[in-house]
Amino acid sequence: MTLTELKYIVAVAREKHFGHAADACYVSQPTLSVAIKKLEEELDVKLFERSAGEVTVTPLGEDIVRQAQSVLEQAAAIKEIAKRGKDPLAGPLILGVIYTIGPYLLPDLVRHSITRTPQMPLMLQENFTVKLLEMLRTGEIDCAILAEPFPDTGLAIAPLYDEPFMAAVPSKHPLAAQKSITASELKSETMLLLGAGHCFRDHVLEVCPEFARFASNAEGIRKSFEGSSLETIKHMVAAGMGVTLVPRLSVPRDALLTVSRRRKSDENYIRYLPIREEDGSPPPTRRVVLAWRRSFTRYEAIAALRNAIYACELPGVTRLS
Repeated sequence: MTLTELKYIVAVAREKHFGHAADACYVSQPTLSVAIKKLEEELDVKLFERSAGEVTVTPLGEDIVRQAQSVLEQAAAIKEIAKRGKDPLAGPLILGVIYTIGPYLLPDLVRHSITRTPQMPLMLQENFTVKLLEMLRTGEIDCAILAEPFPDTGLAIAPLYDEPFMAAVPSKHPLAAQKSITASELKSETMLLLGAGHCFRDHVLEVCPEFARFASNAEGIRKSFEGSSLETIKHMVAAGMGVTLVPRLSVPRDALLTVSRRRKSDENYIRYLPIREEDGSPPPTRRVVLAWRRSFTRYEAIAALRNAIYACELPGVTRLS
């Protein structure tokens, strides 16, 4: 049994496909298949059920793959311990970020990281929460910036900041003349939502649950109310197609200036309004956290990343220690 063989079975379990797993491990498919067959013969167990176009892990195989992942992490930890003896921050840090945070935090964060820890380049992965959690579990990424809530997976969690939501409405909409807005005032509007898979979509539906009728299985024009990104949704708002909620960091600084001082862009056609307390309920916010595996040994790297995040401007959010 070798670490290489363990790496191969973890890759197949993750990819559910021998060819894709071979590509991920930078080997040919026959090489990977022969190694896995050899390991199965040595253990005298069947790790995978093979069928046309589909690979599934056997119940016993799941336990073995889980242990193999742990062994690979421990082997990697030996190298990290050696590196930390020379420079605790030496080497890249693989960071995952959800789509509704990445574009608004990463540019500033990367600049601070380069300045503070040039020996620790950030390797970035943007994805959905559920995918990033899986990548954390399998060791494909070291840590991730996520928005709560998400399933408890035994990860170590450090809160970063609480971020309020703001309403984005067309500049010629009657609501645009107000200084703030309540959730109930949005109920009669056409709400533009992110597509299924985005956790921010779920956050919006918590604020305005009546818009759950605009689900991905809806028919006809209601499907057009879903966008693939916040920026796409903003363009739809600017075109007068409806209103939406956005996280505070996604609001361009220029958009909060008076109309006469704004640069010419789509933001001239959008008015961003804070959401005020209503019936004793606080304005909606989301808690953004940094998550990593408890077995991850580069504590100094996590601390350096948190410090770089806190060095970012983060306008309008409440920083958490």
